Amino acid sequence: MSIRFIHAADLHLGSPFKGFTGLSTELLEAVRESTFNAFRTLIRHAVETRPDFMLIAGDIYDGEDRSLKAQEVFRKGMEELASAGIPVFMSHGNHDHLAGRWVRFSLPENVRVFGPEVGTFSLEARGKTVRIHGFSYPERHVTEPVIGDYPEATANDGTIHIGMLHGSIRGDEVHDVYAPFSIGELLSKNYDYWALGHIHKRSLLSEEPPVVYPGNIQGLHRNETGVRGFYEVTIGEGSPALTFIPSSALVFGRVEVPCEGIRHADEWISACLDALQRFHSKNGPGIADLVLTGIAPDDELFSGAPGDEWVAFLREAAADRLPGIGVHRLSFRKEPAVDMPVGLYRDVSHELESWEEAEWKELFSDLYGHRQAYRYVEPADADFIEEVKAEAERLLASGIGKGGTPE
Repeated sequence: MSIRFIHAADLHLGSPFKGFTGLSTELLEAVRESTFNAFRTLIRHAVETRPDFMLIAGDIYDGEDRSLKAQEVFRKGMEELASAGIPVFMSHGNHDHLAGRWVRFSLPENVRVFGPEVGTFSLEARGKTVRIHGFSYPERHVTEPVIGDYPEATANDGTIHIGMLHGSIRGDEVHDVYAPFSIGELLSKNYDYWALGHIHKRSLLSEEPPVVYPGNIQGLHRNETGVRGFYEVTIGEGSPALTFIPSSALVFGRVEVPCEGIRHADEWISACLDALQRFHSKNGPGIADLVLTGIAPDDELFSGAPGDEWVAFLREAAADRLPGIGVHRLSFRKEPAVDMPVGLYRDVSHELESWEEAEWKELFSDLYGHRQAYRYVEPADADFIEEVKAEAERLLASGIGKGGTPE
């Protein structure tokens, strides 16, 4: 007999979603409600499919203050699961650590919350004993390894062992490293499944036993592109089976619009709307950044109006034809000079795209830390970072390909 459970993480209920100025009132409201609606999709799926239990591996809330609305939405979801007879095992991560200050809401008895020390909860499911091991962050920064505190599964008595851990691989240079571990350390515990959290991009670090990041249930900014969700997991007879369940209320994405040969505004609008239609057909409602290719910002087509007017023009057209799609911004992708190594251009461009906001801010730290210069530069927000990124790509394309110093 197999057991079946849901593994979710990084709900980030109540995310403020900054940097979306210019969207319609309706779309702004959809963005702000997206984490709540994604969570409701998670709860609805569980109630309809009746898993044996649910795991939530950290960062239920976006901040340590835990807004009243976020807590109430979560509590109601847990009550729905309680009514359906579904136990929930949850831990708090670096965003919603136990040292935060908030007005506490009570949770129904089906919810088990891990404390600041590694502990174990047990339950019986379909004639099998399941032991779930985990902990909650006692404070925001848990920089030392905790994996050594997890007990090793030694008895071969049919008990299913599951580890819950909100953290990152030791030596990860892309994300903030919390509760670091190595894959070898996880596997040495002899557990049947590792339910990870903290990394927002879903990833399978090991197949047998599964070591899994489900990613977050809703993208939180324009760089968290693509559909988000959670996993439904079956363990028992044969190899473990994982099914990804989408939950995104909105999908963030970059949409390329080929513009070569376009000379008139109506042709341009038609090309943009066709690209947005394809994005909508694939992903449903979403917020898109349009990347124009085969054309430059100084092209004659765009000389008659400022950039903001073109964005407003496109947003109005999209609102009429695709009311569920928002246009966040426009950018241009200039092809590298003919004699430039195309692979180099693409490698550097992809590297720039992979950097997260914290990495950009680290890059700017000397400038913003200067006692005089910081007064004369814009805030290092998402919009400013995109402008720097676009200018870097322009200089790369126009300068390095000529074998000299960028202009």
